[in-house]
Parts: sequence; structure tokens; C-alpha cells
Amino acid sequence: MSLVRVHNFSISLDGYGTGEGQSLENPFGHATDRLHRWFFGTRTFRRMHGQEGGDTGVDDAMARTWGDDIGAEIMGRNKFGPQRGPWQDEDWQGWWGPNPPFHTPVFVLTHHPRPSLEMAGGTVFHFIDATPQEALRRAREAAGGKDVRIGGGPRTVRAFLEADLIDHLHVVVVPVVLGRGESLWAGLEGLEQRFDTEVVTGPSGVTHLTLTRHRGE
Repeated sequence: MSLVRVHNFSISLDGYGTGEGQSLENPFGHATDRLHRWFFGTRTFRRMHGQEGGDTGVDDAMARTWGDDIGAEIMGRNKFGPQRGPWQDEDWQGWWGPNPPFHTPVFVLTHHPRPSLEMAGGTVFHFIDATPQEALRRAREAAGGKDVRIGGGPRTVRAFLEADLIDHLHVVVVPVVLGRGESLWAGLEGLEQRFDTEVVTGPSGVTHLTLTRHRGE
């Protein structure tokens, strides 16, 4: 069966995956871009945005596996955009412009479904009200045997961890303290017992944690 993977998911030293106060001007709330600066300088990030150059060291080596053999993504509504409640603006097409970097079907979890949105490059956003189990079933069907990536934000990743649906979890611990925001780890006591853990330190000062489900489970 295909794997369920999380890649390049940045958290603060105190475990927050995003800050408070998300808005159109501040997609990550009061955290601004502090959780993601390690990624912005990598060759992987620059290529995702059609740019040349970028660092090719440890951080890039960890980052660039995010798209390998991925056939679909699942993300929370807050990753897609800043709107809450019923959609006030269905013209909103996400943060990424007309050609998002996913190039696969993307299932956006929301209590307010809307028509699917086809973008350039093969990305199709499907807006569904579903449990993690149902969303994964639909994503696997769309992925055609390839793996499914859980893209975030922290509440969505946590829901899939709570449901014990994740096989591979790459978390990047960034040396900042946010103090508030959305926690990745809340309510997940003992999570480490399900996984084998590897640790790599990057030159930018971040720590890459890779948790892989125990073999045979």
C-alpha cells in the first residue's frame, strides 16, 4: 500500500507549527517567515519557483525528497488561504499563483465544500468535508498507487497522527520560540513509540527529525 508522508514541516522550539493571527498579509501569523527561512535558501525551494541557484547542502538534501513518488496531497483549509467560515471569495486560488508547486490532485479539508479548482501544471484542488480516513481513501484513489503527502498545517498533520495514519514524518525544529500559535504535538503523548527516529543538524541551525513507522507495523 502507498505511504502517507509529511515533509519539510517546520516547528518552533516550543512546538508551534504556525503563529497566531493568520491573515492575507501574514500567512504564518505572528511567526512571519521565521519558521521557513531555512527552506527559502535551498535549491529545492528556488526550483519550485522557477529560479536558479540555491544552497545544495544538508538542508536541501532533506528538503528535496518532498515530491518523490507523490501522487496526491491533503492539506487543511488554513494552508490554502486565510478565509474562515462560508467562502466569501471563490476567486481565491491559494497562495501560490496560477501554477502551484504540487502538480497533483490536492484535497483541501473544509467544512464548506466548493467546486474543484483546476490550475496550471496539473494541480487540481478538491474541497472536501471528510474525516482523515475518508480523505486518505479519496487521495489514494487519485494518487494511482503513489504516496500521499499530508501538507499541513499543524492541525491537519496532528489529526492524521492522532488517527495513526502517517508512515513518514519529517519535522524541522527551528531555533526560535514563538510562545503561542498552533501546536503540532498537543495531545500526542507517547507518539515516539510508533516510530524510529533519525536526527540531522543543518548548517542553518535547524534540526531535521525524521520519524519512520516501525517496520512490520
